[in-house]
Amino acid sequence: QVQFVESGGGLVQPGGSLRLSCAASGFTFSLLAMRWYRQAPGKERELVASISNTGGTTIYADSVKGRFTTSRDNAKNTIYLQMNSLKPEDTAVYYCNAGVGGVLGRRWLYDNWGQGTQVAVSS
Repeated sequence: QVQFVESGGGLVQPGGSLRLSCAASGFTFSLLAMRWYRQAPGKERELVASISNTGGTTIYADSVKGRFTTSRDNAKNTIYLQMNSLKPEDTAVYYCNAGVGGVLGRRWLYDNWGQGTQVAVSS
């Protein structure tokens, strides 16, 4: 059974940092690109970052480029999202999923999402 468990969220002041983790199971993690998505209240889920199966290629949404960094540890079936210089508009629930179409794609592969991890940026 495919499962995603996100963690690391919290309340942080503008300009602060957080590191999110996503532990995945139930599929061959090392063969698939992975993606971070986020969903703010009243908004659609949006793609934040993608990472190739080897970790050698990463792609970011324009809104987070230069502030967020994603990485992965295939030995632990885990991906990470280092978020620096956080802004109030980064407030959302953050989710991970495997990716369809490799690192350049935008779609998620599995419909069973994890619970996500809440990030709130506020003074």
